[in-house]
Amino acid sequence: MAFGDQPAYLRVADDLRKKIAAGELRPHARLPSQARIREEYGVSDTVALEARKVLMAEGLVEGRSGSGTYVRAQPVPRLLARNGYHGAGDSSPFRQEQADERVMGTWDALSEREEAGREIAERLGIEPGDRVMRTRYLFRSGGEAVMLSTSWEPLAITGRTPVMLPEEGPLAGRGVVARMAALDLVVDNVTEEVAARPGQAEEVLALGGVPGHVVLVVSRTYRAGGRPVETADVVVLAERYRVAYHLPVK
Repeated sequence: MAFGDQPAYLRVADDLRKKIAAGELRPHARLPSQARIREEYGVSDTVALEARKVLMAEGLVEGRSGSGTYVRAQPVPRLLARNGYHGAGDSSPFRQEQADERVMGTWDALSEREEAGREIAERLGIEPGDRVMRTRYLFRSGGEAVMLSTSWEPLAITGRTPVMLPEEGPLAGRGVVARMAALDLVVDNVTEEVAARPGQAEEVLALGGVPGHVVLVVSRTYRAGGRPVETADVVVLAERYRVAYHLPVK
């Protein structure tokens, strides 16, 4: 389909999008009503409604019950830094995900034993049903929820050791590398996969987003001598982050 052959609702959405980008419709301003769109663009109510749905799906506007549709303030994307393990200083999980060293974050964590499902078992090189320690994190910056993470560690490695619980014991909050070193395991390899998908309702709610928001998922696995010792999924709202890689050249 040529650009000139776009359906009417996409042409209307495109024009409104340009007005938002140009500042003609500023953040928190009310979007023209359905009737106003119909009159201004000479389209039907159905076309006006579909155009608004497009802008809502793109995260440019939001509906407020009983009030109308308003332009959303767009966040300035932060960097989700991917540059390997930081050996010096604070090696907490939150610190390792930050590009700005001035950011002092906090987090809540909950660890529970469970049986590994098929996907997690494959990532950890174990059998489905093997016991793992799952830890869920909610990271905050300036009091704002910014990141979710879920990690899994084989209890065959950490079970009945002082580092079995990532957020308790002598190395609480120190990160995978330091904790595994206490077990004489040298983490020497990290692999990551980055994907985008629609956010699950509970994820989006926890991160302060709106239904339909896309999330970025960084799936990371730490290995020691080729043996997976931890795998994790880091989840952020796609509109708030850019993934930045800084990789050494060998």
